[in-house]
Amino acid sequence: MSEGARAEDQRRGRAMLFAAGFGRRMQALGREMPKPLVPVRGRPLIDRALARLMAAQQVPVVVNCHHKADRLQTHLAERIRAGQVILSDERARLMDTGGGVVQALPLLSEGPVTLVNGDALWRERPGAAPALAALKAAFDPMVMDVLLLLVPRTAAIGHDGAGDFFAPHGLDPAVARPLTPRGSAAEAPYVFTGLQRVDTALYRGRPRDPWSNRLLFEAAAQAGRLYGLCLDGDWMHVGTPDALAAAEAALATDDPADRADAMGAA
Repeated sequence: MSEGARAEDQRRGRAMLFAAGFGRRMQALGREMPKPLVPVRGRPLIDRALARLMAAQQVPVVVNCHHKADRLQTHLAERIRAGQVILSDERARLMDTGGGVVQALPLLSEGPVTLVNGDALWRERPGAAPALAALKAAFDPMVMDVLLLLVPRTAAIGHDGAGDFFAPHGLDPAVARPLTPRGSAAEAPYVFTGLQRVDTALYRGRPRDPWSNRLLFEAAAQAGRLYGLCLDGDWMHVGTPDALAAAEAALATDDPADRADAMGAA
């Protein structure tokens, strides 16, 4: 890659945050605003995630938009002007996660990037490595296509699902290990947190149509190249008003990491 091409690539997104969905389970809040703008203890979900990405030096961040896109764009206007955020406009067609990355490829840097769901809310335990840094450090393109951050289903706050993945050798916060999707099993012990590390090369040549990243997960698992890390901390699924209340209760303590996020978002 030439120096000019390398400089241009550095101006592209090093991460992507999915913010285009409707958030229907949030009921009135989802109808009023994009789900990533839902405030948790006074701070929108997207501001919390962007603060973490900034702290991990994974900027600029590509943010896609569809539902209430004008409101999201207004909220992010200062970050867009500062070069911290690049919008990927899906107003014409909602592309889902996989199709959204394909559409955003011209805006993303080449090689591994971090993908974050717009409703992801997490915090590390005191002394634990930051989850985004752990994902980046553990991603090994020689043996894996996708690296997911997971949490035990029994420890997921506000989550009422059956779990997403098995880890035959267990999971560790520091060592990536192979995963198997739940498939037709009644339940699985680990839940996907909405944070992942993946190489953009996986999306090249794929259709610019709506499709889910779950297809990549399944293909990677079949090839033995789907891996996971366990979050060393708390994960909150802010999917419903009740789950929002549970997340706010979990964050009610005076948490140093939460204060640091607020400073990063200022």
